[in-house]
Amino acid sequence: MSAAVVLEEMMIKRSQQKKRTSPLNYKERLFVLTKARLTYYEGRAEKRFKKGSVDIQKIRCVEIVKNGGVTIPCQNKYPFQIVYDSNTLYVFAPTNESRSLWVHYIKEEIKHNSFILAKFHPYFWLEGTWLCCRQTEKLAPGCEEYNLQGDISRKPLPPIPGEESTSEGRRPPPPPPPQEEEQVEPREEVVIAMYDFTGTENHDLPLTRGEEYTILEKCDVNWYRARNQYGEEGYIPSNYVAQKTPDNLDQFVWFCKNINRTKAEETLKNEDKEGGFMVRESSSPGAYTVSLYTRPSGDGLAVVRHYYIKETKGTPKQFYLAEKHLFNTIPEIIEYHKHNAAGLVARLRYPVGKQGIEAPTTAGFSYDKWEINPAELTFMKELGSGQYGVVRLGKWRAQHKVAIKAIREGAMSEDDFIEEAKVMMRLSHPKLVQLYGVCTQQRPIYIVTEFMELGCLLNFLRQRRGSFSFEDLLSISLDVAQGMAHLEVNGFIHRDLAARNCLVNDSFVVKVSDFGMARYVLDDQYTSSMGSKFPVKWSPPEVFNFCKYSSKSDVWSYGVLMWEVFTAGKMPFEQSQNHEVVLMVTKGHRLYRPKMATPPIYEIMEECWKEQPEERPPFSDICLMITEALEHLHPDQPMAALSNSP
Repeated sequence: MSAAVVLEEMMIKRSQQKKRTSPLNYKERLFVLTKARLTYYEGRAEKRFKKGSVDIQKIRCVEIVKNGGVTIPCQNKYPFQIVYDSNTLYVFAPTNESRSLWVHYIKEEIKHNSFILAKFHPYFWLEGTWLCCRQTEKLAPGCEEYNLQGDISRKPLPPIPGEESTSEGRRPPPPPPPQEEEQVEPREEVVIAMYDFTGTENHDLPLTRGEEYTILEKCDVNWYRARNQYGEEGYIPSNYVAQKTPDNLDQFVWFCKNINRTKAEETLKNEDKEGGFMVRESSSPGAYTVSLYTRPSGDGLAVVRHYYIKETKGTPKQFYLAEKHLFNTIPEIIEYHKHNAAGLVARLRYPVGKQGIEAPTTAGFSYDKWEINPAELTFMKELGSGQYGVVRLGKWRAQHKVAIKAIREGAMSEDDFIEEAKVMMRLSHPKLVQLYGVCTQQRPIYIVTEFMELGCLLNFLRQRRGSFSFEDLLSISLDVAQGMAHLEVNGFIHRDLAARNCLVNDSFVVKVSDFGMARYVLDDQYTSSMGSKFPVKWSPPEVFNFCKYSSKSDVWSYGVLMWEVFTAGKMPFEQSQNHEVVLMVTKGHRLYRPKMATPPIYEIMEECWKEQPEERPPFSDICLMITEALEHLHPDQPMAALSNSP
């Protein structure tokens, strides 16, 4: 005879094994709770297949999960966690009431278990870290006290279905009394607009650079709902605003977060203003540099000087450019040096920051808008054709320049891609080509992306061969590494990284394109390692031998891309066929050092080409190595070295 069912409901389960947060990792399951175990099945009650089971006695904790700004890519938005043995099972209920019921009744069943946790993690374990406390150990002790008696619903719960009374007329014990919640006055989060935003939909809220807005809701990582000073409400892109706090540099017009030394010099020289300056992140993590432009009197050429912002030891920590002048915050330093050169080659007269840099792309044209009406697209000249179909320059609503890729019928697994496109749209970074949306209601389907004026990186390198400086090539390499680092931290694998799959805009910024698209190709010649189109020359041994992809296989491909950059677009292993390359690489042969690559730069490539995937560096380390190489070309100068400068 089967055990009496306490609760039964269709809910969604997140995969415990896969790292990548994707809709494909969320499966609808029929969950059944008895007094002995929690079991989940594939299919409905009338025809179901058991997929997994957790013994009630092994459960150590059950509690709701806070989102922490993480987008939940499934229709059920109310997660709770079940901790058992060394595992955490994440389940997504359809309503808050449903979640409350499940958490309460599982707590009732486990209250006599011998291994109940003292603390738990209130947020998700995601991409190798706990979002609540940033600990990187899966089994790290929790950071919030676990209350086994806690009733999260704050309401009396109904009796267990079917157990309203027993044959003796006894009723089950009532739920524990609700606990008094401590009344905490919610603090409004105020942000400052860093860029103008006109909005494209009626539900958008326009932004004016420099004005303040109140955040009402963080809908997902890319879009917030906000209110302006006139009481108007709507959606705004999160990367257009910065939190208004004393220590947040993002709110200041002179601060440029994602800019390296070369790009800083280029921006300041283009602006060509005496005393033009910006503050940027240094090559050393957590450090900052002031970049200052000056045109010396006489025939002297304009120069850009770079100064470290230094910190005092001990507490309270203070900042300085010159030791005579200590300040509690970096904005105070900037304000002082606007009026006093105090050893700098010039006063900080003219902030060159966000107004000298174009506004970033948004993740989609508006919040929750991924399906684009094809009638709103204007098709212009053809830009080229590729693996999937023809790409054209176009405009959306006759004003936003876009690239429109028409997917050739039979070229890709369309249904799977359409599902994944919603996740790909949320990947927003200055060094990734932004996916704006898709047109799926007709055939061929269209993929609408950011338009990159100078085309693919491979052609860009070949057409300008001989005109690149060593710094230019390092800067290109850094752009790609930064885009790949963002994919890596989000658990996204490119699978086909090469110069042909990166694009260049009219500001000479290089961005990674077509990430993740290789999974949906239906061409056997492209997807099979024996096929003539398979990118063997960019692939590590574990890919061409076993089709085993990971962020580490992307690192290998990045090493080959670096080689392409430093040879200005030569074909890797130019004289060899694919089958010969497989044999050569398996025997330990690697690409030669390009003439433009110094030994330290070639060492970075060699690190990417380690035979064992785990020995290859993460993209975050690669970014750091390249940034340091750029800084070492012209080291930032401490203020003391220039204290006697004219």
